[in-house]
Amino acid sequence: MKTANKLKIVNDPIYGFITIPNGVIFELIEHPYFQRLRRITQMGMSYLVYPGAHHTRFHHAIGAMFLMQKAVHVLRLKGVEINKEEEEALCIAILLHDMGHGPFSHAMENSIIENVSHEEISLQFMELLNKKFNNRLTLAISIFKNQHDRKFFHQLISGQLDMDRLDYLRRDSFYTGVSEGWVNSERLITMLNVHDDSLVVEEKGIYSVEKFIVARRLMYWQVYLHKTGIVAEQLLMRVLKRAKELTDQGVSLPASEALSFFLKNDITKENLTESVLDRFSKLDDYDVVAAMKSWMASEDFVLRNLSEMLINRELLKIKMKKKPISSEKIAEKRKQLSKKHNLSEAEASYFVFTGDIYNQAYRMDKDTINLLTKSGKVVDVAKASDQLNLKALSKTVVKYYLCYPKSNY
Repeated sequence: MKTANKLKIVNDPIYGFITIPNGVIFELIEHPYFQRLRRITQMGMSYLVYPGAHHTRFHHAIGAMFLMQKAVHVLRLKGVEINKEEEEALCIAILLHDMGHGPFSHAMENSIIENVSHEEISLQFMELLNKKFNNRLTLAISIFKNQHDRKFFHQLISGQLDMDRLDYLRRDSFYTGVSEGWVNSERLITMLNVHDDSLVVEEKGIYSVEKFIVARRLMYWQVYLHKTGIVAEQLLMRVLKRAKELTDQGVSLPASEALSFFLKNDITKENLTESVLDRFSKLDDYDVVAAMKSWMASEDFVLRNLSEMLINRELLKIKMKKKPISSEKIAEKRKQLSKKHNLSEAEASYFVFTGDIYNQAYRMDKDTINLLTKSGKVVDVAKASDQLNLKALSKTVVKYYLCYPKSNY
């Protein structure tokens, strides 16, 4: 009898060869729910700003699992007991942590399924897979939900210095070419330890932590909160909103079966059944791009033009301000557009809108990054650092934006 030739090694452009630890994790990676992540862009619409940013959630999940393997190895060398079952659970939890992302990652969160975060959908997928894998994921789910006795397990999955952040900062820096975001993830992991059941960084790793926090701030301003990326993501959300609005009015729009289902149905946490999750698992970036290409021929002015803007990268103009945009200015811009194209105020609001963005590189109020000194004292990195700006980086910076069509529109 022939046995399947199971791939055990993945060649990653960031870390080199990544070994898949065991058969269960290999089978999870092979599952259609996980394979879908190959078709979900890690950075949403950022490729419209940085052409190289076409990497996927699949890349990121495998990379984060690799870093988790490294972290477990380092902690064991330092005397922290982590058994094989716990190691597998940690790898599974970080591997599956992003399964709930919809098309274009964060761009469409809370729009396809109302008021449900991608973390909650990831958990639902994990629960489903747990049934299929004879409860092999039970411990991983407990860690993911922060219900495990050992607090530092969850910190490795979701904290201010977790494997998720250590991978995406380095990976996104690599694919965008923004070198300011590069972090030495291996060095940071080497400096990890556990004290009183909490994750800490050894004192000599302070400069690496400082670099990590500064890199995170720079990546947010330069990449994740880049004004062109913001416009594109807002337009994408509005495309889906308009398509749903027209569908509710009885307009038949060309779309894949998976996308049509979510346009025709209002899905909330209450009716997020196994059947709905299965449909969600068939929805990805390709459905949305294909739909927008079709919608460029729509009779509806709003849907047609929003789709054209994204497909042809002819985006709205955006202005960033330190203070909120006045309602008078928004009303004036909408009035001008309504008059020019004979639109209602509601239709004009799809093209003229305002919003705000937040950047907080480090939080001192929740799950801080703590340093372990040689004397055994634990200190918040912001207090221990001789860089005065680390405390400044813990303050939330808010900017406001106004989007509106360019003068030739």
